Amino acid sequence: MSLHPQAEQRIRDSFSRQQALTLIGASLVAVREGEIEVALPYRPEVTQQHGFVHGGVVGMIADVACGYAALSLMPEGAAVLTAEYKINLMAPAKGERLVAIGRVVRRGRKLMVCLGEVFAEEGGKRKQVALMTASMMVLDAESGLRD
Repeated sequence: MSLHPQAEQRIRDSFSRQQALTLIGASLVAVREGEIEVALPYRPEVTQQHGFVHGGVVGMIADVACGYAALSLMPEGAAVLTAEYKINLMAPAKGERLVAIGRVVRRGRKLMVCLGEVFAEEGGKRKQVALMTASMMVLDAESGLRD
Protein backbone atom coordinates (compact mmCIF):
# COMPACT_ATOMS: atom_id res chain seq x y z
CA MET A 1 0.00 0.00 0.00
CA SER A 2 1.35 3.44 -0.86
CA LEU A 3 1.83 6.25 1.63
CA HIS A 4 0.50 9.75 1.55
CA PRO A 5 3.19 11.85 -0.23
CA GLN A 6 3.73 14.04 2.88
CA ALA A 7 4.31 10.97 5.07
CA GLU A 8 6.78 9.56 2.54
CA GLN A 9 8.63 12.88 2.39
CA ARG A 10 8.82 12.96 6.20
CA ILE A 11 10.53 9.54 6.17
CA ARG A 12 12.90 10.48 3.34
CA ASP A 13 13.85 13.73 5.11
CA SER A 14 14.49 11.91 8.38
CA PHE A 15 16.56 9.23 6.64
CA SER A 16 18.73 11.88 5.01
CA ARG A 17 19.52 13.38 8.44
CA GLN A 18 21.02 10.11 9.71
CA GLN A 19 24.72 10.71 9.26
CA ALA A 20 25.57 7.14 10.27
CA LEU A 21 23.67 5.90 7.21
CA THR A 22 25.57 8.31 4.99
CA LEU A 23 28.82 7.06 6.53
CA ILE A 24 28.11 3.42 5.62
CA GLY A 25 26.57 4.25 2.22
CA ALA A 26 23.00 3.06 2.89
CA SER A 27 20.10 4.33 0.80
CA LEU A 28 16.34 4.29 1.04
CA VAL A 29 15.03 2.14 -1.82
CA ALA A 30 11.28 1.84 -1.16
CA VAL A 31 8.77 3.47 1.16
CA ARG A 32 5.41 1.77 1.55
CA GLU A 33 2.81 1.88 4.30
CA GLY A 34 4.17 -0.39 7.04
CA GLU A 35 7.16 -1.53 4.95
CA ILE A 36 10.54 0.02 4.16
CA GLU A 37 13.46 -1.19 2.03
CA VAL A 38 17.06 -0.06 2.64
CA ALA A 39 20.04 -0.98 0.44
CA LEU A 40 23.73 -1.08 1.24
CA PRO A 41 26.28 -1.63 -1.54
CA TYR A 42 29.28 -3.78 -0.67
CA ARG A 43 32.13 -1.61 0.61
CA PRO A 44 35.33 -2.90 2.22
CA GLU A 45 35.05 -0.14 4.86
CA VAL A 46 32.06 -1.90 6.51
CA THR A 47 33.49 -5.42 6.56
CA GLN A 48 34.97 -7.51 9.33
CA GLN A 49 38.22 -9.48 9.21
CA HIS A 50 36.87 -12.19 6.85
CA GLY A 51 35.52 -9.74 4.26
CA PHE A 52 31.85 -10.10 5.22
CA VAL A 53 29.75 -7.04 6.05
CA HIS A 54 30.07 -6.64 9.82
CA GLY A 55 27.17 -8.01 11.85
CA GLY A 56 26.74 -4.64 13.55
CA VAL A 57 26.20 -3.00 10.17
CA VAL A 58 23.73 -5.75 9.18
CA GLY A 59 21.85 -5.05 12.41
CA MET A 60 21.98 -1.33 11.75
CA ILE A 61 20.25 -1.48 8.36
CA ALA A 62 17.64 -3.96 9.64
CA ASP A 63 16.93 -1.71 12.64
CA VAL A 64 16.57 1.35 10.40
CA ALA A 65 14.22 -0.48 8.02
CA CYS A 66 12.06 -1.59 10.96
CA GLY A 67 12.06 1.84 12.55
CA TYR A 68 10.94 3.63 9.41
CA ALA A 69 8.32 0.94 8.72
CA ALA A 70 6.87 1.75 12.15
CA LEU A 71 7.14 5.51 11.57
CA SER A 72 5.20 5.12 8.32
CA LEU A 73 2.15 4.09 10.38
CA MET A 74 2.52 6.74 13.09
CA PRO A 75 0.53 9.96 13.19
CA GLU A 76 2.02 13.28 12.10
CA GLY A 77 4.18 14.67 14.88
CA ALA A 78 5.03 11.26 16.36
CA ALA A 79 8.61 10.01 16.54
CA VAL A 80 10.06 6.50 16.64
CA LEU A 81 12.69 5.02 18.93
CA THR A 82 13.93 1.42 19.05
CA ALA A 83 13.02 -0.23 22.37
CA GLU A 84 14.70 -3.57 21.66
CA TYR A 85 15.66 -5.98 18.93
CA LYS A 86 16.94 -9.49 18.46
CA ILE A 87 18.82 -10.49 15.36
CA ASN A 88 19.75 -13.89 13.99
CA LEU A 89 22.74 -13.73 11.65
CA MET A 90 22.02 -16.78 9.48
CA ALA A 91 24.73 -16.61 6.81
CA PRO A 92 27.78 -14.49 5.97
CA ALA A 93 26.71 -11.07 4.67
CA LYS A 94 28.62 -11.02 1.41
CA GLY A 95 27.43 -9.92 -1.99
CA GLU A 96 27.20 -6.97 -4.35
CA ARG A 97 24.75 -5.34 -1.96
CA LEU A 98 22.59 -6.01 1.06
CA VAL A 99 18.88 -5.24 1.14
CA ALA A 100 17.01 -4.86 4.43
CA ILE A 101 13.22 -5.01 4.43
CA GLY A 102 11.39 -3.91 7.57
CA ARG A 103 7.68 -4.66 8.08
CA VAL A 104 5.27 -3.88 10.89
CA VAL A 105 3.62 -7.10 12.11
CA ARG A 106 1.70 -5.59 15.04
CA ARG A 107 0.60 -1.99 15.17
CA GLY A 108 0.03 -0.62 18.66
CA ARG A 109 -0.63 2.85 20.03
CA LYS A 110 2.60 2.91 22.08
CA LEU A 111 4.62 0.00 20.73
CA MET A 112 4.95 -1.55 17.28
CA VAL A 113 6.46 -4.96 16.62
CA CYS A 114 8.42 -5.33 13.40
CA LEU A 115 10.13 -8.03 11.40
CA GLY A 116 13.34 -7.23 9.55
CA GLU A 117 14.92 -9.40 6.90
CA VAL A 118 18.32 -8.80 5.34
CA PHE A 119 19.31 -10.33 2.02
CA ALA A 120 22.65 -10.47 0.22
CA GLU A 121 22.40 -10.02 -3.54
CA GLU A 122 25.02 -11.45 -5.89
CA GLY A 123 24.72 -12.06 -9.62
CA GLY A 124 20.96 -11.54 -9.63
CA LYS A 125 20.41 -14.04 -6.81
CA ARG A 126 19.20 -13.18 -3.32
CA LYS A 127 20.08 -15.05 -0.13
CA GLN A 128 18.70 -14.28 3.30
CA VAL A 129 21.50 -13.52 5.77
CA ALA A 130 19.64 -12.14 8.81
CA LEU A 131 16.29 -12.05 10.55
CA MET A 132 15.33 -9.45 13.17
CA THR A 133 12.39 -8.91 15.47
CA ALA A 134 12.16 -5.41 16.88
CA SER A 135 9.96 -3.33 19.16
CA MET A 136 9.56 0.32 18.23
CA MET A 137 8.26 2.92 20.69
CA VAL A 138 5.81 5.55 19.53
CA LEU A 139 6.88 8.88 21.02
CA ASP A 140 4.78 12.02 21.03
CA ALA A 141 5.99 15.35 19.70
CA GLU A 142 6.49 16.65 23.24
CA SER A 143 9.31 14.14 23.86
CA GLY A 144 11.77 16.53 22.28
CA LEU A 145 13.02 13.94 19.78
CA ARG A 146 13.01 14.42 16.03
CA ASP A 147 12.10 11.46 13.84
